[in-house]
Amino acid sequence: MTDIKKSAPTGTFKSIMKSNTMVLVLLGVMILFEVLIQLTGHGSLFAPANITNIIRQNAYVVILATGMLCCILTGGNIDLSVGSVVALVGALAGVFVVNLGWPIWLAILACLIVGTMIGAFHGFFIAYVHIPPFITTLAGMLLWRGVATIVLNGIPIAPFTPEYKVLFESFLPLESDRFGEVFALGSYININTMIITMIITLICVLAFVITEIISRANKIKKNYTVTPVGFFIAKLVLLSLVIIGLGQFLARDRGIPVILILLAVIIAAYAYFTQNTVPGRYLYAIGGNEKAARLSGVNTNNVMFFAYTNMGFIAAIAALVTVARLDSAQPTAGVNYEMDAIASCFIGGASAYGGTGTVTGAVIGAIFMGVLNNGMSILGVDMNWQRAVKGIVLLLAVIFDVVSKKRKSSK
Repeated sequence: MTDIKKSAPTGTFKSIMKSNTMVLVLLGVMILFEVLIQLTGHGSLFAPANITNIIRQNAYVVILATGMLCCILTGGNIDLSVGSVVALVGALAGVFVVNLGWPIWLAILACLIVGTMIGAFHGFFIAYVHIPPFITTLAGMLLWRGVATIVLNGIPIAPFTPEYKVLFESFLPLESDRFGEVFALGSYININTMIITMIITLICVLAFVITEIISRANKIKKNYTVTPVGFFIAKLVLLSLVIIGLGQFLARDRGIPVILILLAVIIAAYAYFTQNTVPGRYLYAIGGNEKAARLSGVNTNNVMFFAYTNMGFIAAIAALVTVARLDSAQPTAGVNYEMDAIASCFIGGASAYGGTGTVTGAVIGAIFMGVLNNGMSILGVDMNWQRAVKGIVLLLAVIFDVVSKKRKSSK
């Protein structure tokens, strides 16, 4: 089996820029939208309330992208059913919470179990019956959308209880803990919100810096090539400033969205799983060379089963978040969600052939999609043109991947 350890990028400026291409593109797009929005007098992309909206409206994309990446890593495979699974699990959440009045924790647990079982259903046929993932999940897309409509009888269920919505749609600090407003920077700012948000932000910066230093030390100990100290320090400073900047935007609005904390936990967990655990590295091994992985003792069937079972679990989490934001369970929920997740992974650097990609890249791709949607919406771009632009961006990302692969193979 090919070596599945991935050394750090070399310390040249060219390699560093190449490994952060998508981040630079994202920054460029954000600046472009800000200029266009300012010129047309539509407000600002960087308005605190708008930053909060980008996080809340695109949380489902980030969640789904982490699960979709695991599927793509196994050989460019995708799951077309996630939007329908979101609709079905959301419908069940509406029935359990609103219609039947179940305790919140029991309803959430039941929804997560159902989502995981749906993922296992797909995984069984893909891994052990060897039906192509595209066909299996296409069938699931039709099946679960139909079941969701049957469960809801074609009628949305709303509203959800405040106890449920507070788990996904509230802010820290809570409304009851806020006091004292001052007028600053063109808007009213709650003093308590500002203080608590910035304290949490600084704690996150400290945790980030410590984690990066420990990670670098471990790589050096294992004789991996690491970036020069100057570049490493510059990276820490720049990313710390980004985190502080995000924190002050949130502090000037309503504080830290609870959904952002959930996203941070999911991203950290899956980033660690894919990069630092043996089962996670198996995903890369199968995508790199499935036959070699199998001959080396990797149970490829079990790995494929896990990838799609996990996708069902992740889709269930996305469903719980979605119904809380919409405050209703709808038979049309989740339409094209799978496309947003797939596009996020490919735009974030995942290979169409599998074996390459990171959770961080998928998250950057999801943020890129969110900024694209939000910026075009503020500018009043027609929805049809928005779809066209997203399609072109996805195509360019895949073309870049294919061309890069051909250049490497020709060397």
